[in-house]
Amino acid sequence: MKQLINSTRKKGVEKERTAVLKMEMDYELATLYDAIREKNETKKTECKKKLERIRQELLRLKAL
Repeated sequence: MKQLINSTRKKGVEKERTAVLKMEMDYELATLYDAIREKNETKKTECKKKLERIRQELLRLKAL
């Protein structure tokens, strides 16, 4: 019974984390779009790195 409760909690935490990561991804994509329009190479590189980190974590959570 204890394992079932822990498993349910873990799934809830993973769902919350997935939702947060998707919001972060939306924000970073918007920031990347702005950087492209402004031709800001530094900001583009930063956004791409953050997006890659988010992608890796989403893959780890099997949510992408």
